Amino acid sequence: MSSISFYEKGEGQPVVLIHGFCEIGEMWKDFAEALSNEFRVICPDLPGCGKSPMSLSQNTLEEVAVQLEEWMEENNIQNPIVIGHSLGGYVTLALLVLMGSKLKAIGLFHSTAFADDEEKKGMRDRTIIFLKKHGVDKFVTSFVPPLIPEYKRDEFQAEIDLAIAQAKQSTLDGLIAYTKAMRDRKDGFEVLNNFSGQKLLIAGTEDGAVKIVASRKHKSAVTYYFELEDVGHLGMIERKEESLEIVRGFCERVSGL
Repeated sequence: MSSISFYEKGEGQPVVLIHGFCEIGEMWKDFAEALSNEFRVICPDLPGCGKSPMSLSQNTLEEVAVQLEEWMEENNIQNPIVIGHSLGGYVTLALLVLMGSKLKAIGLFHSTAFADDEEKKGMRDRTIIFLKKHGVDKFVTSFVPPLIPEYKRDEFQAEIDLAIAQAKQSTLDGLIAYTKAMRDRKDGFEVLNNFSGQKLLIAGTEDGAVKIVASRKHKSAVTYYFELEDVGHLGMIERKEESLEIVRGFCERVSGL
């Protein structure tokens, strides 16, 4: 029996929304509420995040994907549309490798199919050092605010505070494991490019975590590509209604609604 905790609402075509690093499934609650009129929306806590315990053998995104596939089988989540934010996008690509055509469609939300370059790997290593020295609370308090451009942080202070509170539900072992897994993940561009299902990518022009230059290199590999102007790494907060309509429109087109 899977130990993955999840939030679910609605009926119909399954839509799985996967959260990112320092996030939990609850981050998608507004999206799930809005989409549940048309779809069965399921928002899991990744293992080691929120209410989902971390597996003892969890060292790679591939291992996380195996756990998610088992969870989907147990909960009759068949032929899902899977959309992942940031780390959730990396997990989505790992699921694609594992499940292939069992996925109806996929979406990357402020995410990338490219592996980390050496500069990014160095940053991951420094993150691990910081986490081991200072712990979860101090890390997430410094990590979350820069995900939104500085000039907009006052406007979204309440949302930032909520995101920090949710991030504090992460476990230290989970954050370290996911940092290593992101650092060591394989390049997934060809996997994305070769998938015959429909594919969505949403990018932010001011995203400091996934540079817009890298996002634009995905245009040829996806079915639908959207840029959110003046948006950082949290489009579901900074431009919630626009982001929601993009996701809704994608799911409707994929489902033939």
